[in-house]
Amino acid sequence: MAIPVQPNIKLVNRPDYRESYANSVQVRVNVWDFFLVFGTLQQQSESEVEVHNFQGVYLSPQQAKALLHILQQNIVSYENTFGEIKLDPRMAATGPVH
Repeated sequence: MAIPVQPNIKLVNRPDYRESYANSVQVRVNVWDFFLVFGTLQQQSESEVEVHNFQGVYLSPQQAKALLHILQQNIVSYENTFGEIKLDPRMAATGPVH
C-alpha cells in the first residue's frame, strides 16, 4: 500500500479573519459535532462572575480529536520549557473550565 503524498498547504486569512483573547471556553457536544464557545471571564464581585461570549466554533469529532492531540503536544513542550501549568483546584474536572 502506497503512502499518500502530503499536499502543500497554503494558509490564507479571509478579510473577516480576527484574533481575540479568551479566558473562557465552554464545550458543548452532540453526536455530530463539538461546539466551542469562546469568551472573556470578568469578576463582577466576590460572588458573581460574568462571561462575555464572542465566538462560537463548530468542529467535527475528527477535528476535535486532532485539536486535542496538537494541544497535548504543545502543552508538553510549553511545560518542558517554562514549568508545570498549575490549575486552580476549585475547578473540578467534571465542571466547566473557564
